[in-house]
Amino acid sequence: MIKNRFMIGATLIISLSAGILIYLLLSRLDPQQHTVLAEVKERGELRIVTRNAPTTWYEKHNGQFAGIEYDMALAFAEHLGVKPRFIIKETIEDILTSLSSGEADIAAAGLTITDSRETEFRFGPSYQSVKQQVICRRDAKQQPRAIEALDSQQLHVAARTSYAERLTELQQDYPQLNWRQHDEHDTEYLLRRVWLRKLDCTVADTNIFAVNQRYYPELAVMFDLSDDTPLAWAMRNNAGLLQAAVENWFSGFKESGKLTVLLDRYYGHLDSFDYVDTQKFRKRITSRLPRYRKWFKQAAKKYRIDWRLLAALSYQESHWNPRAKSPTGVRGIMMLTQPTARQLGVKSRLDPEASIFAGARYLAQIRRRLPKSIKEPERTWMALAAYNFGFGHLMDGMQLAEQLGKDPQVWVELEEVLPLLSQQRYYRTLKHGYARGGEAVYYVKQIRDYRDILTEVTRNQKSKR
Repeated sequence: MIKNRFMIGATLIISLSAGILIYLLLSRLDPQQHTVLAEVKERGELRIVTRNAPTTWYEKHNGQFAGIEYDMALAFAEHLGVKPRFIIKETIEDILTSLSSGEADIAAAGLTITDSRETEFRFGPSYQSVKQQVICRRDAKQQPRAIEALDSQQLHVAARTSYAERLTELQQDYPQLNWRQHDEHDTEYLLRRVWLRKLDCTVADTNIFAVNQRYYPELAVMFDLSDDTPLAWAMRNNAGLLQAAVENWFSGFKESGKLTVLLDRYYGHLDSFDYVDTQKFRKRITSRLPRYRKWFKQAAKKYRIDWRLLAALSYQESHWNPRAKSPTGVRGIMMLTQPTARQLGVKSRLDPEASIFAGARYLAQIRRRLPKSIKEPERTWMALAAYNFGFGHLMDGMQLAEQLGKDPQVWVELEEVLPLLSQQRYYRTLKHGYARGGEAVYYVKQIRDYRDILTEVTRNQKSKR
């Protein structure tokens, strides 16, 4: 009893000491450092300036918003107990102006921490590291493979970006280096212009290029322009307490594994790029998909699935060939087994319409069978894996994940475990035995990739009408 009282007393002393220390530290801050956070709390709103891009903030086909910056900003606003309000700007220069003018409280826009920016702004903790890369077309007559070769290239970068700062630094050692800055265009626009052969080369961060390479497959990295550099949120210099609040929230956000989940959600399927396969897929969007598109849309609507996801699943299975056949006997545009087709009432697996509706129904059934506690998009990734190698093997994988101390309801952790289902020391203890779990992981990655490409292509087609 005495020991317990002593421990409780010691805990209270430590807590009080920590509170006093925090109070003393905060009281010594410039009073202006309290202003931004106090204003956020008072108005009940956090103003976040960002840009419309796949690596930051964008609107999905269903009208909802997504993006790693968007998701993190939502989580931080919830932590503060305020509502988020997003301010969308077109260029980095506009974003930094919005922040410095007081229009926004935080800039969450994939900003690199640079020396010059640190003199003007405060930064939160880094959530991702990237490299700057020189990007040109892979079939260009001149392909610069080093900084020295850039003097013969017309290099284009967006104004007030970290790329312009890096080039200015390099110009001290390479006086012949020159480039053109664009005030009104962002990096994604310049990448597209290079792809269209309107510009020679540009510079992009590794994450931006990884996303856009699938849309513009003829683009290629010539060389790295920088070492790893951190991305972080920016705040005004008078936002000391807001910066501290960001650091406090981010520590828990990272330790909980939520940052890892987000990075996997937006970049986990981009770790490999197959130029030939991507080119073939893009051509077949025009040559093959139109024959079956209406059925993908109708089936997807009936079973509440994104039609692009359903079409991507079908392409991964059969390359949109209604007469496809595998060595294991699965057939058709959705590659159904004979028992599954019979169960779903399909008379002929070679009938593309019947096969598409059956495949959509089967995927929807799998998704419904998963535990209700599994949220999206993990629920869809797991359903796709089960479509590939069976629901029983997926359940085995989730059981094994739990045994290994992983979270079976988080795809980024489950995809580390599924390849183990082909190892005897693991599968011999599981109900359904051996499975090619590594293939299921790759299968899901490919479908996610095809879905993203198809979404971008169809969006561009719609905008041209």
